[in-house]
This record gives sequence, C-alpha cells and structure tokens, in this order.
Amino acid sequence: MSTFHIIHVHNLDISSQALLQIKYCASFLCRLRGLTFRRELSPTEGLLLVQKRDSRLDASIHMLAVSFDLTVIWIDSSMTVVDKVLAKSWHLSYIPQKKAKYILEIHPDRWDDFNIGNKVKFEDI
Repeated sequence: MSTFHIIHVHNLDISSQALLQIKYCASFLCRLRGLTFRRELSPTEGLLLVQKRDSRLDASIHMLAVSFDLTVIWIDSSMTVVDKVLAKSWHLSYIPQKKAKYILEIHPDRWDDFNIGNKVKFEDI
C-alpha cells in the first residue's frame, strides 16, 4: 500500500458495522501531523497510523492540538485489536497495553464498533 490513500476498515467479528473510510497514513510526516489542528471528524471517517513493526512505544499517540475526543483502536500485525481507549483532547499521551502496528483513530461515537480480540481487515477502495 502507498503511504497515503483511503481504505475501508472492517471488523470481521461485527457484521452490522457502518462503513468507515479511513486515511491510510504510513509516512513519518503524515503520522506526525495526524489529526492535529483539525476542527472535526465525521463518524464515517478516520485515520490509520501505520508503524514499521509491532511496538508499544512506537504506537503511542498524543492528543496535543487535537480539539476533539477520539476512539483509538490499536491493532497488531496479525490484524487483531489489542487495545482501545477514549482519547481525550489535549491529553499528553496514550500508550497501548500490548504491542501494535496500526493505530486507528475514529469518531468517539464508534466506540462500540471494535473490541479487544476482534479481527479486522483493511480494504483498498
């Protein structure tokens, strides 16, 4: 996959999930900017931060200059949800409980769309 494009993220364990169109973000600059300075996020969009490997430290995030709360889902390289948190705006940092390669940042209303242990799939559109 290229460093930036839109993908769909599917939870394979919850079939009634509404569609998510996610910005696939693999470059350093894209990950660094994240959702900072954005005014809002719709319930159908989000950001997938892609790390080079499974790691707790590399998968940590900050919420500085993010003016809204987010549901953050950590996914490991086996495509399993390993942690999730309701990240509060302007909070200094969040670190997953287990190693992760992918960080999915979505609208807080999507909290129930993913649970720890769920399998996910990314699909190019």
